[in-house]
Parts: sequence; structure tokens; C-alpha cells
Amino acid sequence: MSSDRVLLEVRNLTVDYVGDNSIARAVDGIDFDIREGEAFGLAGESGCGKSTVAFALARLTRLPGLVSGGEVKLDGEDVLKFDKARLKAYRWREVSFVFQSAMNALNPVIPISEQIIDVIETHEPNLGKEGARKRAVELFELIGIPPARLDEYSHQFSGGMRQRICIAIALALKPRLIIMDEPTTALDVVVQRDIIEQIVELKNRLGFSVLFITHDLGLMIEFCDRIGVMYSGELVEVAPSGSILTNPQHPYTKALGNSFPPLTGPRVRLEGISGTPPRLTDLPVGCRFAARCPYAMPVCREQAPALRFHPEHQSEAACHLLN
Repeated sequence: MSSDRVLLEVRNLTVDYVGDNSIARAVDGIDFDIREGEAFGLAGESGCGKSTVAFALARLTRLPGLVSGGEVKLDGEDVLKFDKARLKAYRWREVSFVFQSAMNALNPVIPISEQIIDVIETHEPNLGKEGARKRAVELFELIGIPPARLDEYSHQFSGGMRQRICIAIALALKPRLIIMDEPTTALDVVVQRDIIEQIVELKNRLGFSVLFITHDLGLMIEFCDRIGVMYSGELVEVAPSGSILTNPQHPYTKALGNSFPPLTGPRVRLEGISGTPPRLTDLPVGCRFAARCPYAMPVCREQAPALRFHPEHQSEAACHLLN
């Protein structure tokens, strides 16, 4: 259950990728908050900047990527200004990560027990080998895998089990926030549902927050409390998940919602989104979605709309149609 207390505050976050003769602005001055106990989603097409945001929050951006502006505050402390010692305490203990293709990230030649114990011992050396082993057993029980299998290797587990093990490692130090970037990629729909249901159960039991990143809007609506929709490096809408489905305000959000089939009712023709996103090295002056938007007006090509809160919809959206 989420509270109104803000855990992580992101303001004007800007990330660039620097080339020899150009700069690609992958994330352009976005703002959002994640509350305690909340599941906050970031949705959008591939290349919109979702994973770049995740890496920036984790302080894992590497050249040619560069966090060129903004603040990421955890309880008022700016993560982007942490020194090496503070950053070590921040990662895994306060914020942990399950990134894309996580189930392939496990070392195939080291038993799972060693991989979990290594994380625990690195950050909590006072526990000792025995204490770390005990916690690893507790983590396996938590994710529903028999602790007797703790000393097996990754190839001895199914894809769904390996994903659960990665989630267990992320939970090893009882973090306050887990960043999950496409955590169900390459899993079939039945296993996807099992993983999501387990994440929900663990979140409710342990009280951590989640930043959930995916292009699957349907999956996100089921899991998240609020959703931020990204397009071409910008946030174009932030709203409760129910509103994103039933009352989307931005034309791009509406188009995303129309791109997956309903499970009930008559068959309808699915409509794709025509065109392609703009090049990040040559961004348009006005609204970045204008060239693909069926409702575009002259002002859309001249002036970029600001993300504004609309109390009648209880959502934030960046669109001239709402002004």
C-alpha cells in the first residue's frame, strides 16, 4: 500500500549521449516522484529513454552517456552528488536493480548460493558466512524455491526461476526501492503473470517501492499505482494507472492504449502509430509527437507544451489540446 510520503524525487533529469560531431538528448529534463510503497511505471516505445532513466537513477550511466543536469533526491540527498562510499551504501541497500535480460545475468559457473552470499557479505560483512547463508535460505523461501536447491547452478533452473532468483538478489539487503527494467522479457505470458503476482505479494509484505519499466502498457496497468508515459526523452503524461487505461489525456497515450487488443467484446481493428519518433540528434522545435499526431495544430509545431497538472483528470499531461 503506497503512502503520500515521497521516497525518490527526480527533477529536471537530463541525459545526453555524446558523439564525435553530435549530441543525442535521450532524456530531456523530466520530473517525477516515487512514493513509499508505490509501484510507479515508465512506459513508452523502444528508444524513448526509459532504460536511460533507470541507469541514471542507479548512477550506472557510462560514456558516451552523460547525466548533464538535474537532481535525483532520496530523502533530500542528491544521489548524483554521492561520493564513492555513499554510492556503495546507496546501491543494493537503499535502491536495488533487476535489469533487462536479468535471468541471463547469473554466472553459469558459480553456484547460486555464492552469488547471493557475495552480495550480502560485500555490504554486511558483520553477518559472516553463516549469517549470509541463513539469509540466502530465507530469500529462497521468500520467492518460493526450495532452499535445498541453493547450491545448484543457473542452468539447472527454468527461465522463470532464474528471474525469481534475480529478484531475490535484489531483495537481499532489504532495499526501499527496486528498479525493474523489463523484468519479464523473454518469458511466456503465464510465467509473466506468476512473476508479477509474486512481486506484488512481496511488495505488499515487505513495503518496498518499485520503478517498473516496460513497453507493455497492459501489464503495467495491472501492476502499477501510477504510470508515466515517455516519448522521445520527455514525459508526456503521468496519471493513476486506471486513468491511463480509461481516460488517457495525451494523444500518444491514447495511441498506445489502442495498440493492444481487448480481451472481451467484439473484434476491432487495431490501429498502429504511423511514422517514427524524431531523431534525438535533430529534435523538432514544438511538440515531438506532432508529426505523428492526428490532432496536431499549428501551435504544436511551433511551441513545446509543458507538463501540467489537470485537476479535473487528476493527471499531468503535456498537450496543447488541454490548455
